[in-house]
Amino acid sequence: MRNPWSWVPTLYFAEGLPNVLVTGLAPVMYMQMGLSDTELGLYTGWLALPWVIKPLWSPFIDLLKTKRWWIVTMQLLIGASLAGIAFTMPTAAWFQCSMFLFFVMAFASATHDISADGFYMIELDEHRQSMFVGIRNTFYRLAVIFGNGVLVSLAGVLQVMFRNRIAYTWSLLFYGIAGLFIALWLYHSIKLPRPDADRQADSSITEVAKGLKLMFVRFFTKFPAKETAVVMAFLLLYRFPEALLNTMTKTFLMRPNSSGGLGLSPQEFGLANGTVGLIGLLLGGIIGGILVSRDGMKRWLWPMVCAITLPDIVYVILSYTLTSNILAVSLCLFIEQFGYGFGFTVLTLYMLYYSQGEFKTSHYAICTGISYLGLMLPGMLSGYIKDEVGYRTFFIIVMGLCSVTFIISALLKIDPEFGKKK
Repeated sequence: MRNPWSWVPTLYFAEGLPNVLVTGLAPVMYMQMGLSDTELGLYTGWLALPWVIKPLWSPFIDLLKTKRWWIVTMQLLIGASLAGIAFTMPTAAWFQCSMFLFFVMAFASATHDISADGFYMIELDEHRQSMFVGIRNTFYRLAVIFGNGVLVSLAGVLQVMFRNRIAYTWSLLFYGIAGLFIALWLYHSIKLPRPDADRQADSSITEVAKGLKLMFVRFFTKFPAKETAVVMAFLLLYRFPEALLNTMTKTFLMRPNSSGGLGLSPQEFGLANGTVGLIGLLLGGIIGGILVSRDGMKRWLWPMVCAITLPDIVYVILSYTLTSNILAVSLCLFIEQFGYGFGFTVLTLYMLYYSQGEFKTSHYAICTGISYLGLMLPGMLSGYIKDEVGYRTFFIIVMGLCSVTFIISALLKIDPEFGKKK
């Protein structure tokens, strides 16, 4: 078995990067190109659709080719989509072309998620899955911070260099990201292991259709009906506050004080999110994985529930103070990012827990699809709500809705031994 350190970090960085480009970097770009928060929430919300419906084609990942093949092929397609966005940004049809190519990238990324998560479960045993869950989450979130922080900051530097030629500078940035992703494709073409269990199934279309039906039936009959309903609600609602905040926190940090925002420059945004916030995220993800591996998931459920919700109060504080002190803003982001990195561990592990058994790759894909639906629908409405009530009231509403996460987590049943080192 090849050392997981040689491929888990880069694989999950490659999994997270196109996701944050679609759901994180695209809103910033569209905001700078003149779209309102209502438009941002709606359009970028639709771009999340492939992650929601990916279970519909996940059996083909199980039954056609190998998961390794799907990983490297989708990485190449993502790189090509990035180059296409870069090429079309300076044109008159930039919005239509970029939306289409972002959607292609989202489709390829969702397919990559299915194959990468299945590959992870095939190559690693249960204990190593638990041990590396903090690492995979950390590098996934590192890609998120890289997109939201470093790339946004770099866009700001390019805009200063080229005197606010917005479309041109975004084009240059996407050419650079395309080059990075092609490098990741080349690396994984060489470094990914070739596990014996990763084999192409010899199946006909009829067998695939039967497998699809059986896969869905088995997914929804793992537990009794009432318990299954709780699981589905948990996957949908655990990140409900995050779903509302996801896009609006980016615009809040960067829109001017006259619009209720903090008015950070792209460089300041990148500094706060890409340095201090990154440290908090790394610590939260790694510590969460270590503690769950030692004590099991059930032991740390409630600390993680608190961690993923209560730190959102920092946005209420910032909306009242509208401070321009970059140290204060960075500290708030550190607290929020640490909590999210720590709290997200329980969701990832519960999806692994629920997906055990036959069709584990497809069942994990269904779990993530339901979880993304829980992000997509509130996110599409978040811009409209914020434009109606303003940032301050919006963040107060989000804090009140943190109770949803607490309620649904209280109903969850977890095996006390899951995740513990054996």
